[in-house]
Amino acid sequence: MARVISFFIERHQFRILRICIGILFLWFGALKFFPGLSPAESLATQTIQIMTFNLMPQGMIMPSLALMEVGLGLLLVFSREFKLTFWILFFHMCCTIMPLFILTEITFKDFPFQLTIEGQYIVKNIVIISAAFVLLFQKKNNRIHN
Repeated sequence: MARVISFFIERHQFRILRICIGILFLWFGALKFFPGLSPAESLATQTIQIMTFNLMPQGMIMPSLALMEVGLGLLLVFSREFKLTFWILFFHMCCTIMPLFILTEITFKDFPFQLTIEGQYIVKNIVIISAAFVLLFQKKNNRIHN
């Protein structure tokens, strides 16, 4: 049984990784459709207001972000084309990291080392970014070896 599981995981490891990341985006994105359910709501709203110079109406911020994250989740789970998905994910991750620089009073207890829970929530995205690069270069390596 262990050999079967090992063979399955080895054969489908990248697809499993994409689906797992996709589930995260689907889950966190879906929460943003319902006011008050996402723990990142306030931080995301403040960040987007700063990044858009308050040009985006506040009532559109969370639904737009929810739609983007759910769409990204669907692309990760169901799309075979990863290059476009990667760039959308990379853009989104760059935006999610911005509060570390523009809202330090919320993301750090003691700059630059002691993160708040919001800061920790952001820093864990390094794993998602790393996984996205693994998926991107996995595709290139498969083309080279095939």
